[in-house]
Amino acid sequence: MDHERPISPSSLQTHFVDIHEVLPEEEEEGDPTMADKSENKRFNRHVRVRDVKRSHRSFRRQVSLETGFSVLNRESKARDHERKALPRSGRSFGGFDSENRIGMEGRKGDFSIFRTKSTLSKQNSLLPSRIKDQKEMECHRNIEGSEGLDESVNKSVPAGRYFAALRGPELDQVKDYEDILLPKDELWPFLLRFPIGCFGICLGLSSQAVLWRALATSPAVEFLHISPFINLALWLFALAVLVSVTFTYILKCIFYFEAVKREYFHPVRVNFFFAPWVVCMFLSISVPPMLAPATLHPAIWCAFMGPYFFLELKIYGQWLSGGKRRLCKVANPSSHLSVVGNFVGAILASKVGWQEPAKFLWAVGFAHYLVLFVTLYQRLPTSEALPKELHPVYSMFIAAPSAASLAWRTIYGEFDGCSRTCYFIALFLYISLVVRINFFTGFGFSVAWWSYTFPMTTASVATIKYAEDVPSFLTKGLALTLSFVSSAMVSVLFVSTLLHAFVWRTLFPNDLAIAITKRRLAKEKKPFKRAYDIKRWTKQALTKNNSVRKQFDAEKEG
Repeated sequence: MDHERPISPSSLQTHFVDIHEVLPEEEEEGDPTMADKSENKRFNRHVRVRDVKRSHRSFRRQVSLETGFSVLNRESKARDHERKALPRSGRSFGGFDSENRIGMEGRKGDFSIFRTKSTLSKQNSLLPSRIKDQKEMECHRNIEGSEGLDESVNKSVPAGRYFAALRGPELDQVKDYEDILLPKDELWPFLLRFPIGCFGICLGLSSQAVLWRALATSPAVEFLHISPFINLALWLFALAVLVSVTFTYILKCIFYFEAVKREYFHPVRVNFFFAPWVVCMFLSISVPPMLAPATLHPAIWCAFMGPYFFLELKIYGQWLSGGKRRLCKVANPSSHLSVVGNFVGAILASKVGWQEPAKFLWAVGFAHYLVLFVTLYQRLPTSEALPKELHPVYSMFIAAPSAASLAWRTIYGEFDGCSRTCYFIALFLYISLVVRINFFTGFGFSVAWWSYTFPMTTASVATIKYAEDVPSFLTKGLALTLSFVSSAMVSVLFVSTLLHAFVWRTLFPNDLAIAITKRRLAKEKKPFKRAYDIKRWTKQALTKNNSVRKQFDAEKEG
């Protein structure tokens, strides 16, 4: 009778284990929590040491522990090197460039994920029925495929995600290690590149119309003999620009509503949704006397202040509710746009003869200005860190107290103590920003820079009104100086806009800020987890190997 041969120690020197590679597509299709549980269950299994003589046909993939460990280290280092800088091409996200894309095979620059979903099924209604059915099925597959690949396309992006993924003066540039949903190496459609910040151009021009109306009618600077036709020309030009920008952005709302939603959830750009109504109220206040009566109709105030009031109810409610968009999380200097409109609306309400609504708006605006001012000053530890590139928007600090000073004087008819207090706050902030020249250097031009002009213009108008009540050489000289600075700034920005639009053609680059992902991609972290897991497998196998050797030695000695 043949006895079983004892296993020699030499046969235990090299062992093989099964390593079943898990495809990324399989992990993404299921529930991530269930995938984690299944992975943990699989990792916790005992690794069985197999003899060399076992048939190789039963193995899916066999590597020796020593060889697999060294290869895995090389792969993890290579993937770590690739992880440091993502191409941000829009191809690496969600499998957009893979062969298994649903309804997107071979298609370059597919921007349908940001198109208005209700228009996709209607855009081919005039085609023959067979072709139309194919187009509708393809559009339906595109929508379902994009929604299945990533839920962040159609859902709101957290406010903190914008601060984490973006940089620049208006949080409009993607950081180097972030990926985007759209291709970066090709030019996007014009409407996708047209930002809500274009209303900053209207803010700058309409506030200049207010300034030159004050220069033409104020007794403090009557020695200049400013012609009222300058105010008329600026008012008509500002109105034409407002109509053009509004019409273009309405087209964007119609065709790319998903991109508009992304801008609404942007912590900086959401404040520019207040800008169109502020511009309309600026134009109502600065309307030339030759075009309108002395007292405007109250319906004008209702038409412009109504949408602004409902929008601020929404935004102020988010500040107050304590959610993810509470004030300490999203506060930035451009948030002053959501406050300034209350003071501008108070001025317009006083001009139409409604004093009580004017006082109400002034109180609401001043209360929220104080809260915003304190929040921006102390920068709570729980809030997102304000990027260094956001320094230029600090000029917004000047707008609210200047507008509050003008509103108080318009309501009560004199530049009394409260009005002067607000004015002096604005003047001090103006001086504190002027002496910090480095705050406003080293940044590229964009259309959003126009919004930084109206705070300077508002401070100039407040200085003119202050010079009327306190006439002196100093106050008049200050009024003329600030007016010249604000007008010069608008002129420089106007020339820069023309050059970037028609000469260099760089006014509207790809709007990368709207194409960030809802969460930072974590695919690159999985190889590190596998590296740790295989190390653990190796340790378990070597431990079992040692135990088998000890058992063999004990049997041999016995």
